[in-house]
Amino acid sequence: MVKLTMIARVTDGLPLAEGLDDGRDLKDAEFYKQQVKALFKNLSRGHNEASRMSIETGPYVFHYIIEGRVCYLTMCDRAYPKKLAFQYLEELRNEFERVNGSQIETAARPYAFIKFDTFIQKTKKLYQDTHTQRNISKLNDELYEVHQIMTRNVQEVLGVGEQLDQVSQMSSRLSSESRMYADKARDLNRQALIRKWAPVAIVFGVVFVLFWLKNKLW
Repeated sequence: MVKLTMIARVTDGLPLAEGLDDGRDLKDAEFYKQQVKALFKNLSRGHNEASRMSIETGPYVFHYIIEGRVCYLTMCDRAYPKKLAFQYLEELRNEFERVNGSQIETAARPYAFIKFDTFIQKTKKLYQDTHTQRNISKLNDELYEVHQIMTRNVQEVLGVGEQLDQVSQMSSRLSSESRMYADKARDLNRQALIRKWAPVAIVFGVVFVLFWLKNKLW
């Protein structure tokens, strides 16, 4: 069965819509929603390049598609057919683009298209029972293929994102420290030059002053 449905903008991870009734009968619903938000965050940073992917998490699987810089994600039972899950997402994508396509880039607040929940709920009901004639026909549709869509583990996906973040932070820290050390090195070199040439400059200055005074007096 379809358990959760969420839609977000990939460029910044901003949630655009979700199924409002999703998760009411789901244990640890908030935990899985936090995982979804972490996935959106990773996608906004470019950590996952696949436009379609299945991600296993506990007894469930996240399925997502990315089209037009928008991520459409659903969480289903592991036993739920992968083909139906992605066809469900395709229906959401087609309608969401048709209704809200021109406003996606300018949306400034979370859940700006929350009214899309009505379509999510209506469409989800059509996909809940896998034994209806409609869904059996979709499962038998040989033109819609999902075998090549990669399946990964959620810890692996989120772990890669965290590791990349750590590498990025370490790189920034090393770069900052390098600049700091370079500045200190320049200061030390400047001080060394001053200590080396200051006595010579003083001697020349004294000689010049004495020579000038001698010319004035004579």
